[in-house]
Amino acid sequence: MYQYTQVGIQKMPVHGMLLPLSVNQLFSTMYDLIIIGGGPAGASAAVYAARKRLKTLQITQEWGGQSTESTDIQNWIGTPSISGADFARSLESHVNTYANDCVTVLNPATVTAVVPTPNGTITVTTDSNETHVARAVLVASGSRRRKLNIPGAATYEHKGVTYCASCDGPMFTGQRVAVIGGGNAGFESAAQLQAYTEHVTIIQRNKHFKADPITVERVLSNENVTGLTDVTPIEIHGEQFVTGLTYRHASGETETIPVSGIFVEIGLLPNTDFVCEQVECDELGRIKIDPWNQRTSVSGIWAAGDCTNILFHQNNISAGNAVTALEDIYLTLRTT
Repeated sequence: MYQYTQVGIQKMPVHGMLLPLSVNQLFSTMYDLIIIGGGPAGASAAVYAARKRLKTLQITQEWGGQSTESTDIQNWIGTPSISGADFARSLESHVNTYANDCVTVLNPATVTAVVPTPNGTITVTTDSNETHVARAVLVASGSRRRKLNIPGAATYEHKGVTYCASCDGPMFTGQRVAVIGGGNAGFESAAQLQAYTEHVTIIQRNKHFKADPITVERVLSNENVTGLTDVTPIEIHGEQFVTGLTYRHASGETETIPVSGIFVEIGLLPNTDFVCEQVECDELGRIKIDPWNQRTSVSGIWAAGDCTNILFHQNNISAGNAVTALEDIYLTLRTT
């Protein structure tokens, strides 16, 4: 028995019978792989899928992921400096260069459901109610930054308010900055920033920092780093760019400090609502993966990048994880 992938019909050669697939699969292309996402993970996966001649559908709402918000990315290997907009265009261009007849891109589109079927395939539904079928799915949907919701935060976003120390930190060399958030991410950002800024102030709403004690001790041991607990940021000030930050102490007293950069590290929200009912996710909604091969808890579904429960969130790491996933996907499809 074999299957015509373009028209969704199975043929029984002994009797010459034609048996229709399910209604959703009828007239659907059977893909080897569906990639969800157009950031560094999704784009890297698409390039590797094309090189390996896997019939692939890539579904993305936009190219570039979170990096489109950055005015100057300085940690993308091989490119000393690139804007978020140019970064997104370069990812799209790279995929299109290799796509040929292997990779079809559906953009813009949002995935609303990923569902395994009894016959071992995976169905992926988009916001236009289109259903696509594949033997394997790679979720590379990324995450979004939790925004700071105080006066001035939206006004000065990309004008001093930023969400990525590794991307934007070098632009504040020799200046005074603040980090909002006292968890491990906040302290890691402060550790990067203290190497080239004049001074870093870490602000934590709670009475105690959430970062690991050894990390807190190590970072606060630097003379140009100050940690403040039990204070709440209430307003960001500026002219063309950020000039200051006002926060409130538990006593009710307010204070304003001069800063030209504010790095917000209050958490990430993974874009996984469409898949967490199918695969195992952690308490934050991040997909749990086997770091050896990027497999999820469900056969046929892999995940890579910021939507997973990895320790570090960077473009290079996301791209590398996606390549790992593609290698395993290719071996799985070609040996089963």
